[in-house]
Amino acid sequence: MPHVKVLPGSDLQLSDPKPSQTGLYRCLDHHKARVVEYEIDFQDIALLHITHKDLGQEPMGNESVNLGGKVLVFTRWDPWQDCNRCQKPGERKRLGYCYVEEPLEKPIPCWLYLRAEKVTSNRLRPELQVQTCQGPCDTAPETSQPYFVFDTYQLDKPNNHARLKCPLASIYRPVHWEADDSPLTWQNQLSGQEISTIMDLHSGGQHLKVFQPATYRCFVEQELIAQFNPTPPAYLQGDERQPKAQEPWQSRIQPGKADSVLRGLKLMLLIVSILAVGGLLCKVVFRPVCGKKRNQVLLVK
Repeated sequence: MPHVKVLPGSDLQLSDPKPSQTGLYRCLDHHKARVVEYEIDFQDIALLHITHKDLGQEPMGNESVNLGGKVLVFTRWDPWQDCNRCQKPGERKRLGYCYVEEPLEKPIPCWLYLRAEKVTSNRLRPELQVQTCQGPCDTAPETSQPYFVFDTYQLDKPNNHARLKCPLASIYRPVHWEADDSPLTWQNQLSGQEISTIMDLHSGGQHLKVFQPATYRCFVEQELIAQFNPTPPAYLQGDERQPKAQEPWQSRIQPGKADSVLRGLKLMLLIVSILAVGGLLCKVVFRPVCGKKRNQVLLVK
């Protein structure tokens, strides 16, 4: 199986998992007794169906599909994420996973149900739904909140655009972008109003493609995480021009705030390596719950 590695301590790491790696992962001890097992459904994020409630767009409905017999295909929704802004109008999103239900049987995630069977159906796909929201701030904003600043000296010359990545952001967390203090919204983009920026659907807004200079800021869970300052080649004059050998993107952390940010990054990298890519834990500490089964559904590229 590609991109599978057993780590020290008997952790199993799946790097860049694919829908084809959906299945049952079982951990056995030295006596071949089952310690724990995970039944994981990796759903293809490239098939993601996105709708915005305030544009009148409806999610996919339940559908009867012939998969070797008539079954019901439906979406099982996660709870709504928190609003990506507070005190001001914002947006929130929720993820929905594809499930199959046979008569008198429990629902099963679609790819776990299909296994290796090749089926073509436009209904077999995960979903993302967005709606506008507004609510109070839980806590007062920090006056000296740490964040990264990325200075880019020019947009990409052939295409005249830059691709920005918000640290710590993911499709599973509330993400918000601003351009020169103006909010960038899914509602505008999905209605065709945004022409100077494109938020990446499949990353839930983690990536932003920009086509003109501005000050771009990204927020994760309502906290400022990073600021980007792209400029076109015409804006670079005199001493501002950098040697060609230097990387076009420079990053820095606000003075005196590096430790806090780096701790956050290390924590998030740990979470991503163990959970988001399907890392599995199999250690002696699980002996008290020997044989326990855990189910998980994740979105992958």
